[in-house]
Amino acid sequence: MSDTRTGLTRRALARAAAAGSALIAAPLPLRHALAQEKSDLRVGILLPMSGVQAQIGQICMRGADLANDVLADMKIGVKIDLLRYDTETNADVARTQAEKAIASGAHVLIGAFDSGHSMAIAQVAEQKQVPFIVNIAAAPALTESGFKYVVRNFPTAPMLVTGALTLQKDLFAAAGKTPKTAVLMSVNDTFGESMMKAIPGLAKKLEMPYEIVDVISYDPRAKDLSAEIAKAKATKAELVMPVSRLNDAKLLIQEMVKQQYEPMGIVNPGAPGLYEVDFLKTMGKFANFHVSNVPWMNPKSVMTQALEKRFAAKYKDGQVDLNVGYTFEALLIAADAWKRAQSHAGSALMEALRKTDIKDHVMTGGAIQFDAKGQNVNIKAAAVQNLKNKPTVVLPAEFAVTKPVFPMPGWRAKERG
Repeated sequence: MSDTRTGLTRRALARAAAAGSALIAAPLPLRHALAQEKSDLRVGILLPMSGVQAQIGQICMRGADLANDVLADMKIGVKIDLLRYDTETNADVARTQAEKAIASGAHVLIGAFDSGHSMAIAQVAEQKQVPFIVNIAAAPALTESGFKYVVRNFPTAPMLVTGALTLQKDLFAAAGKTPKTAVLMSVNDTFGESMMKAIPGLAKKLEMPYEIVDVISYDPRAKDLSAEIAKAKATKAELVMPVSRLNDAKLLIQEMVKQQYEPMGIVNPGAPGLYEVDFLKTMGKFANFHVSNVPWMNPKSVMTQALEKRFAAKYKDGQVDLNVGYTFEALLIAADAWKRAQSHAGSALMEALRKTDIKDHVMTGGAIQFDAKGQNVNIKAAAVQNLKNKPTVVLPAEFAVTKPVFPMPGWRAKERG
């Protein structure tokens, strides 16, 4: 009797081993299909995990990696199989990786932080008729080019600028101090070019109280910005508006400290860089008092609190910022669309995406809804100031947890510690 039982056990083990070997040997698309039978949706997430934008891409990925847990916490009832692809901070690679994701069975694409990369992915998505949800990218062309398989849950450059400039007025009013001159310093990539194009015109339209005395552009891969800061300092502008990325934001501040250029304030008009964890750690006391006028997390949202709790449990460093928040929301949007469509067909998922209406979410603003072009127009920005090396909402009053500090203390001021 014992031998019979042993034989049965051995045969069962042999069958299990064979099944496991078959899974390992199967082609990649089939492996995903076999291993993820219990998942509801396969999502290809494309981000710059290497190259000059690697740090931000890796932070964005944390928002994706937390998605299933937070969706479960919120009882959304959708399980996602996440397929990860590195764009290598290169638009051509982004295009190739999008093709690989679709070939591997991705039902939806999400990405790609960079506007140029996102445009390349959008073209592939359109050709293959696979929905593409833009997590972060501001170039207007993404929703102005007639794409039928693209939605964007992030502001366009004009939306970013309009919200940021309006918040600047609120900042000046709250502080009782108004700069009369400003200098715009911007990266010259796809995002930067769209911002440089939008800001001067919108500043005039919104009747900003200052004159933009110069626009200084530079390569985001630059290793030295001493000449650019010297040029900005020579203008004697009272306000510096950096349209930066992470690495160049550090170079900008380091050089401003070195050259002792002390404007009334450094207020970015809707760009990354100044609130990033690595920026805060690297710059220390010199990271404080800069203001980023950007969409941010709603601290009163139950979903935000769930995301922050999961983040704190999984990661011992970092913070939930807009990179994490918007990447998570892209997965939330995909899950919501599948739940309503109950189909993996691109056309059915896209139809569901067009009818998105998510009232409970993470980022500041109204319900997540897309207009006829695929753009969420209900996003609202916040003024986030670095105080005690932590990005802190200071405006608008409905989200603020403290008052803004403006003008900023000088580089050697005791307030910096």
